[in-house]
This record gives sequence, structure tokens and C-alpha cells, in this order.
Amino acid sequence: MHSLRIFVSLVSLVQVGAFCNQVRNVRNPVALKMTADGTSRRDILSKSSSVLGNAFLLLALGKSNAADAFDNRISDKYNDRPKQRGGQPKDLGIKSRKDMFGEDYQGLKHCGNGPNCFCSTESPEDDPGHYIPSWKWPEALSKTEAFEQISEVVNAYEPGQGNIDGGGFKVITFDKNKGYIYAQFEALKNGYIDDFEIAFIDGLGSNNVQVRSSSRLGYLDYGVNAKRLNFIANGLRKKGWYAPEVSVDNHQNYFIENGAI
Repeated sequence: MHSLRIFVSLVSLVQVGAFCNQVRNVRNPVALKMTADGTSRRDILSKSSSVLGNAFLLLALGKSNAADAFDNRISDKYNDRPKQRGGQPKDLGIKSRKDMFGEDYQGLKHCGNGPNCFCSTESPEDDPGHYIPSWKWPEALSKTEAFEQISEVVNAYEPGQGNIDGGGFKVITFDKNKGYIYAQFEALKNGYIDDFEIAFIDGLGSNNVQVRSSSRLGYLDYGVNAKRLNFIANGLRKKGWYAPEVSVDNHQNYFIENGAI
């Protein structure tokens, strides 16, 4: 990132200097209508404006990628690449959903068609490829204590584990009283963002939390969502939770499609 900024700065200085020289020639009475090489003032101003625009666009791109990057990313090596983060889905959180028969229920966002998402409020009968069981906290804990543990485990996540999420992560929303946490995880090279949620939903178990991890873009995820879920689930199991792994045994097609076997 530092080298990119130096390069952009040099390019900008050179191009701005060329612009100033051309403008100075345009203001010279001798070259009032045409420059020595026959270029009109309009051509000079048009080309110079384009040059300046490109220079400042490069500078803005570098600054934008750095500003949007998560602080806990493992490297700045790919900050100069255009990022493909995708837009944040507008229907995250606990909302009224419809099952395949049109019946309403309270749940997390549906997964799409691709093998790049898992969600515990999907139906195991209607969508076994995306369904995972809800997680359960130890009965000795209150809901608030349970979400404090969730927050602890999520914030202890290691970017780059399993060669994923090297772009880091950030907890966007956390409410231990309502029982909800939402975090974003970023791929290192291309900046793909995945959305991760854990929520307590009334009527779905007194000590159960619902879980969702999903890619925003693309069809495949190459095993990323399974690795992320398993890392967090393992941290909670160490605290006495029931949080089963996503494995070949229960999601064989997912691992085959993603070439993750």
C-alpha cells in the first residue's frame, strides 16, 4: 500500500506538472489559438482534465481500499487491488420469512441456490444442503451470559486460519440483551465479504441460538463458510456448548461441489 501511494503521488506530480505547462502555453498570447504542434486550447484542456481525473482516481482508489479494510487483516499486500465486497444484504437479522409452502415464520435470511451458505433456520426437510442445527448454550448460563461468550469467541477469531478471512473481520452489531451478533469477514486478495449472524429467536428453544454464515457473491465458496463456522463452533464447544461441525458426513455435496474434500 505504501509503494502504491508513492507511485500514485509521483504520477500525479508529473501529470499535474504537464497540465500546468500546457495551460501556461494556452495563456501565452503567441499561442493563443494554437500551440506549436498545432494542438488547440480545447484539446489541451480536455486531455489535461482527463489526465488529472485518472491520477486522482488512482489516488482515491488506494485511499478507499485502505479506509474500508479491516484493521485486523493479516497483510496490506493486496490493498491496491479493486475489491469485490458486494452490497450488504438489506434483509439480515430476525425477520418474518416464508417457507416453501408460503407459511410465515421468524428466522434469519434464506440461503440462495449455491453451496456457499449455511443457516439453522432453514428447513432440514426442504433445504438439507443449507441447513445446520442450531447451537445450544449450557443451561447454567443466562441468555446475556451466553452472548457474552459468543462475543468473546467471535472477537478471538484468527484471520487467516485455514487460509481464509485474511482480510480480517469486524463485529458490526452486538446486543447481548436481545441476543444478536452480526459480523463481516473479508477475503484477503479480492475483498469478498461474508456475513455471519448468531441470534436468539423466541420459540426456537430456551437455550438455542440460530446461526447463519453466507457469501455475498459467487456460486461456490471453496469451503470458506464451513471453516469459519467450525472455528467458532470449536471455541464454543470448549465452553460447554453444543455446536456440531459442518463435515463431509452431514454435507457431502457441499464439500464435493466446492472441491474441499
